[in-house]
Amino acid sequence: MICDRLWINANLATCAAAAPGLARIERGAIACREGKIIWCGPQRDLPATLTAPEIIDCEGRWITPGLIDPHTHLIFAGDRSDEFARRLAGVPYADIARGGGGILASMRATRAASLSRLHADAANRLAAWRAEGVTTIEIKSGYGLDQTTELAILRTARALNDATMRVRTTYLGAHALPPEHDRATYLDLIRTTMIPMIARDHLADAVDGFCESIAFTPAEIAEIFEAARSHGLPVKLHADQLSNGGGAALAARFAALSADHLEYAAPEGLAAMAAAVTVAVVLPGAYYVLREPVAPDITAMRHAGCAIAIGTDCNPGTSPIMSLRLCAHMACVLFGLTLDEAWRGITINAASALGLAAETGSLEAGKSCDLAIWSVADPAEVLAWIGPAPLHQRILKGNDA
Repeated sequence: MICDRLWINANLATCAAAAPGLARIERGAIACREGKIIWCGPQRDLPATLTAPEIIDCEGRWITPGLIDPHTHLIFAGDRSDEFARRLAGVPYADIARGGGGILASMRATRAASLSRLHADAANRLAAWRAEGVTTIEIKSGYGLDQTTELAILRTARALNDATMRVRTTYLGAHALPPEHDRATYLDLIRTTMIPMIARDHLADAVDGFCESIAFTPAEIAEIFEAARSHGLPVKLHADQLSNGGGAALAARFAALSADHLEYAAPEGLAAMAAAVTVAVVLPGAYYVLREPVAPDITAMRHAGCAIAIGTDCNPGTSPIMSLRLCAHMACVLFGLTLDEAWRGITINAASALGLAAETGSLEAGKSCDLAIWSVADPAEVLAWIGPAPLHQRILKGNDA
């Protein structure tokens, strides 16, 4: 058995899909060939026939799967810090959005920005995720809301997928209604022009929508999802963030990869999601910034058997946060997740939310060799502390990244 690289003298948190919690292996080893894990387990069980031209002594460090952020709005222009001040003064986010702020403010700035500026800014932001051991990130469109800018955002996101970061792209045309369109015309543009074009050119891995009183109705989202499904694109949903609009049940109806936010989701909607194997992605950054009075019902999610993932929801207004570790920390403190649940929420469950569980998210033979190597005595330290990550090394597809 020949491999390219072999990591030894490591403690492993495999986050294996079929195992509970972190599925720890003390004094373990990982062998990689052609970018994939070919062996993972206790070092004492290493096959005697296994040879490697490069052997890395981890000196007792912990190895986890490379972290995964399943929900970001990373490509945008402009700044909305003024809205932070207005919210502190008591102005609700819904009122800011209805007055032309929120998503539409970012839309105006993004439309005015050059492609080179959008790419450069997004590339610079990605450094924060690399520094925390993230190897896979989702990037949504949704701040263009016209054909030219939405396609430009998706192409920019695709261009960020390289040897240092795996990027999944999501088309979020149904983020807000742009001022130049009436609802019927814009929804028709999404269904009959944008989705077919995006599917043809392979610009997105999924289609998303914002199902909320300030955005789009369940019936409107259902039409968009039907179009996505007819073109072979899976769906995701911003669901039940500000009110219980039946978004969780709608996501389940279309077997969505994930439903995200879920502060106001009803238990029956969460049960439907579990039955549909739709991942519940919680976004504590937006909950914190908006000072929402209602938190996602984690107890109902557990009872239903929902897989729970965690994302940053990084965006310039309602979650200006570029730290997945911080969001995992907040999910524990604010929502009551256990440390094991939080770890799975930024590894294997986050992979499931992106349709990537067969490829990454855990340390198992056959999966991509995506590793985060930590200088800690226990994985709890990675999420308990707020500040610079104790990251020793980051590996993507078997290579230093």
